[in-house]
Amino acid sequence: MDIFKKVEADHLYKQVKREGIYPYFHALTSGQDTVVQMEGRETIMIGSNNYLGFTSEPRVINAGIEALKKYGSGCSGSRFLNGTLDMHRELEDRLAKFLHKEAVMTFSTGFQSNLGIISAIAGMHDVILCDKENHASIYDGCRLSYGEMIRYKHSDMQDLEKKLKAVPEDKGILIVTDGVFSMGGDICKLPEIVALAKKYGARVMVDDAHGLGVLGKHGRGTAEHFNLEDDVDIYMGTFSKSLASLGGYMAAKREVVDYVMHTSRPYIFSASITPASVACALESLKMLEENPERVKQLLDISEYMRNGLKKLGVKVIESTTPIIPIYVYDDEKAFVACKLLLERGVYVNPVVSPATPKGMALLRTSYTATHTKEQMDKAMKAIKEVLDILQVK
Repeated sequence: MDIFKKVEADHLYKQVKREGIYPYFHALTSGQDTVVQMEGRETIMIGSNNYLGFTSEPRVINAGIEALKKYGSGCSGSRFLNGTLDMHRELEDRLAKFLHKEAVMTFSTGFQSNLGIISAIAGMHDVILCDKENHASIYDGCRLSYGEMIRYKHSDMQDLEKKLKAVPEDKGILIVTDGVFSMGGDICKLPEIVALAKKYGARVMVDDAHGLGVLGKHGRGTAEHFNLEDDVDIYMGTFSKSLASLGGYMAAKREVVDYVMHTSRPYIFSASITPASVACALESLKMLEENPERVKQLLDISEYMRNGLKKLGVKVIESTTPIIPIYVYDDEKAFVACKLLLERGVYVNPVVSPATPKGMALLRTSYTATHTKEQMDKAMKAIKEVLDILQVK
């Protein structure tokens, strides 16, 4: 059979294109900000992960420009060989100090970070305990490793302990969880996870892609939020969200970082982060250190939006993070809602099956510290109007 036979099937994306409600790949003609130009229309952006609003900061932009002038457009090789800049090391050292960890290594993307960390750490005699709602990159990292992946029910500590009890004593155990779950916006039960890890001799890895710059008094993430920074063995995170750039990182003890640097195939065989991206991430980190009040601004504007939606009778998933998912239940209604909202100058993301259970489709909205209350008022009015049109209760 022709391997291309599958592409001829009538997939969902083909159906929604025919119906004129295809919600993906809308082109921006402006920078990422609270308001963007999207396909000729001024649009309130409540669908990005630009949590602290640093993508439009002149300091960050200028840092990228200066790095481009000094180092050129790329590194032309992996960190392992010719692709290490002094600026890479500066970013890693500064981030390690900020996160209160001995060392940091950086990867070219956040997705690659999980691939590279998990596949290096988990060997054929190890077991990975994975929350069912973890990010796709965690799942792929588990598949790339030689370890056995065992999923536990989302944030179900009884199920996690049941799975831990069943692991043979001669196996190494790594518990991997999102800090902030990217679709639901809920925070992992880190205190319980840490307690179980200690009880069963496991190590803990937290994917804090949506936690850095969002949680904790200083924005250090989920572990700071729970005052458990010394109890998490590995942090993973990205530069593409709060730090307004591109890339990812691992933070851990020096010997763990050194081991991954010398054994991780996704790290060794990938080109290093480009100079401009390094500079933008580094400058964003400096701004976060200098302006921790941005974290509170982010949570305040998110709470304003959450409370406003609830007052209008809009059903949202409860959380305390800047990710506010809104139930629309039906997949097609999610696509239609995105189209109608875009026509009203508001961008949101559809989340449909299989990313959610069938009949539990969502509009994933997310917020930025620099959003204004006026922008939020306009957005929530549009959301309420569209949900009423679609008769979503």
